[in-house]
Amino acid sequence: MIDLRRLHVLRAVAHYGTVTAAARALHFTPSAASQQIRQLARDLDVDLLEPQGRGVRLTPAAESLLAHADAIQARWEQAELDLRAGHGEPAGPLRAGGLAVAVSALLAPMAARLRERHRRLSVSIQETGVPESFDLLFEGEIDLAVVEATPHNPPMSDTRYDQQPLLDDPFDLVVPADHPLADRDRVNLGDAAHEDWIAPFADSPCRTHVMAACGAAGFTPGVVHHARDWNVTAHLVAHGLGVALIPRLAQLTPNLPITRVRCAGDPHRKLLTCTRRGAGERPAIEAALRELRDLARTAAA
Repeated sequence: MIDLRRLHVLRAVAHYGTVTAAARALHFTPSAASQQIRQLARDLDVDLLEPQGRGVRLTPAAESLLAHADAIQARWEQAELDLRAGHGEPAGPLRAGGLAVAVSALLAPMAARLRERHRRLSVSIQETGVPESFDLLFEGEIDLAVVEATPHNPPMSDTRYDQQPLLDDPFDLVVPADHPLADRDRVNLGDAAHEDWIAPFADSPCRTHVMAACGAAGFTPGVVHHARDWNVTAHLVAHGLGVALIPRLAQLTPNLPITRVRCAGDPHRKLLTCTRRGAGERPAIEAALRELRDLARTAAA
């Protein structure tokens, strides 16, 4: 009989990439995590890890076992749903996470609607980065996340997660109110090729979108200033220190002397909802996804 606790340790090693990182996430010592995997290997009479440089990698047997482990996790989610089938009203705790813009524009109004419509449902929200959201879902610390699609996300085929498109969030060129481009209805980004630029830091998912949009317009932006928060970016623009691409969902400080101008070609980022595979049919999560889709339609309009 496979010990599911030991199987969970192996899943964590596959998810985090190293035994040490998996142990940290599971609140184990590295030696305790290694012992769990060694015991699982003895129980199954197969090798699960093999040396690779200074680290380890999963063996083919471990990869095969993980495919079953992910299916088992999804079945557990389905089992919980079946047990609650007689209680169709959304109830209990619902934990959601997402990037800052998603919290402000989508998750906060979602929570307010759910609180009004489902008195037995308790919603908690936290701001999370994209990689962190997947980690928290994997660990069972959150039930639902709104994430930005990036090249570094798990693939859509990853059987641990159910990722669904939610909203295309266009980028606007934001310029000082007295800028020559401010009076245009739509601007070609190439017209801002020689401007000073304000951009997200290199570790921000939006950095990729900004650089790709400018690259598609035929130039590399001359980035002079960096910011993590869209309102910080907007204040830098307001002081005439450069121009920036800012997502339309970002709610900026009112009355700043700036203008948002739509961009030709409509560069945008994609926002996704993500749950653990099999969890999306839980009444609480189903209600949350329904509200999010409705809010996304309103935002797109």
